[in-house]
Amino acid sequence: MTVERNGMDDDGAGGRLRRAWQSYTAQLSYAGLVAGTVMLWLSATPSLLPRGPLFQGLVSAGAAALGYALGAFATWLARFLVSRRDRWRRPPRIWWIGLGIVFIIGTLVMLYWYQRWQSELRDLMGVAHLQWSAYPTIVVVAVIVFAILVGAGQAWGALVRILARRLSRRVPPRISGLAAATVMVIVSILIFNGVVADYGMNALNSSFAAINDETNPDSEPTTSTLRSGGPESLVSWASLGRLGRTFVSVGPSAADISEFNRRPAKEPIRVYAGLQSADSIQQSADLAARELVRTGGLQRKLIGIAGSTGTGWVNQANLDTLEYMYNGDTAMVSMQYSMLPSWLSFLVDQERARTAGRALFEAVDRLVRKIPEAERPMIVVFGESLGSFSVEAPFGSVATMSARTDGALLTGPTFSNQMWADATGERDAGSPEVLPIVDDGNQVRFINTAADLDRPSRQPWDRGRIVYLQHASDPISWWNPELILNKPDWLREKRGSDVLDTVSWIPFVTFLQVAADMAVAADVPDGHGHHYLREIPQAWAKILTPEGWTDAKTQSLLPRLRRD
Repeated sequence: MTVERNGMDDDGAGGRLRRAWQSYTAQLSYAGLVAGTVMLWLSATPSLLPRGPLFQGLVSAGAAALGYALGAFATWLARFLVSRRDRWRRPPRIWWIGLGIVFIIGTLVMLYWYQRWQSELRDLMGVAHLQWSAYPTIVVVAVIVFAILVGAGQAWGALVRILARRLSRRVPPRISGLAAATVMVIVSILIFNGVVADYGMNALNSSFAAINDETNPDSEPTTSTLRSGGPESLVSWASLGRLGRTFVSVGPSAADISEFNRRPAKEPIRVYAGLQSADSIQQSADLAARELVRTGGLQRKLIGIAGSTGTGWVNQANLDTLEYMYNGDTAMVSMQYSMLPSWLSFLVDQERARTAGRALFEAVDRLVRKIPEAERPMIVVFGESLGSFSVEAPFGSVATMSARTDGALLTGPTFSNQMWADATGERDAGSPEVLPIVDDGNQVRFINTAADLDRPSRQPWDRGRIVYLQHASDPISWWNPELILNKPDWLREKRGSDVLDTVSWIPFVTFLQVAADMAVAADVPDGHGHHYLREIPQAWAKILTPEGWTDAKTQSLLPRLRRD
C-alpha cells in the first residue's frame, strides 16, 4: 500500500508539472516566438563595451521578451479586428518544429559572430577574451530569464481575460476586452509606484545607509585642523559618511607635494559636509562654506568645488592633481546629498543633485565675492557623471560658467546634463556629436584624449576655460531613452576612436545594449568607457596653465594619481 501511495503521489506531482508545462506552451504565440527569435539574434550585435555572459544573457532575454510581446500583441490585435466568425487556426506542428530548427542554427551562427565581435572589441580595449564556457552560459541565462518573463506576461494576460469575461456580461466583448486591459495597466502602474517602488526604495535606503556608515580601510580619522571631521571641525567624523571620510583623509600630504615639486609646500585643505552633517541640503552647503572659512580656505590660491555623485564620491584624481599643481595652496570642498549609488541617484535624485550643486557653489561664491577682487582666490568646479550634472546647475550656460569660474572640468556627463546637451546641439558644422567643436573652441572644448585640447588648432581660448572629458565608448554619456525609437547622431556619423565600425542602431535593442553597458561602464581600462584618469591632469594643465608647471611634471604626476 505504501508503494502504491507513493507512486500515486509521484504521478500526481508529475501530472501537475506536465499540465502546467502544457498550459504554458499552449499559450505561446508563434508570431511572438518568431519576433523574439529575431530580437534575440540582434541582441548579440556589438555595442559600446565588452559584455560578459551574464549581462549578454540578460540583454538577449530582455530583447527576446520584447520581441515576443510585440509579436504576440500584433497577433492579438489582428484577431481583435477581424470578425469573430473567422477562425484563427494555430500553426501546424511542422511550423513549430521548423522554427525550433531555425532557432538553433541561427543562434549558433550569431554566437559565432558574437565571439568575433567581442574579441575585436576586447583587443581594442585591452580586455581578456571570453572563455568557451561563456557561450553556453549566455544561452542558459537567456532561456531561463526569457521563460520567466513570458510566464509573468501570461499570468498578467490571464488576469486580463478573467476580468474581460466578467465585464462581457454587461458590455460588448470588444469593449470589455479593451476596458479590462486598460484597468490592468492602470492597476499595475499604481501597484508598482505605490507598493513596489516604495518598499524597494525603503529597502535600498536602509541597505545603502548601512554602507554609508562604514569606513574604507584606507580612511583613518584625521588629526588635522585643516580637514573636516578633525580637531575644531564644525562637523563630526562620523557624520561625513563613508566617501566623505575618504575625501578628507586620502590624498597627498604637504611632504608628498614638497618632495614632488622640490620646494616647501602647504598642507592642502579639504572640507566636506555629509548627508548626516545637517538637516537639509542648504544647511549642508552652508556648513561646508563655514568649514572653508574656519580652515582658512578663503586665503588659499585656489578653491576647488567638487560635484559629487549620489553617495558623495569624487574622483580623487581631480583633487590630487590640483593640490600638486598649486603646491598645496588649495582648498577643496564638496558635500553629499544622497546615500544611493550614482546610477540610482540619477533615476530618482536628480533634483537633489541639482539643488546640492547650486547651493554649494552659491554658498562659497558669496564668501569669495566679499573679498577684494585683487585678493580673491581662483574658483574652479569639477565633477564626474552625476557630479558633472550637479556642477552645471548654478550656471545654465557655457558663457555663465566661464564668466563665474576660473575653469571647469566635467567628466563623463550624462544625457540629462542640459548645458552639455545644449552646447553639443550648437556644435560647429562638420564636427561629430562624440567630439564636437563649439564656437571654434573659444570657451568650451570637448576631448577624448589630451591631444583634443588643441582642437581647433591655433584658435584662441578665453580664460574661464571649460573642458568636457568624454569617451566615445562611455555609455553613461550616450544612453538616452530616445534610443528606443530614434537613431542618434553618434550612430549616424563616423564611429568614435574606441567604438567598432560594426556598432549599429537597432530599435529597442540598442537601448537595452547601452543600458547593460552602463552596469560595467567603469570595469574597463583607463581611456575607455566610464574610466577617467590619465586625461585629468593633462586637462587641468591646459585649463589653468599653472606657473612653472610643465608637460614633464604632468607625466611624472600620473603614477601618483588614483580614481578612488
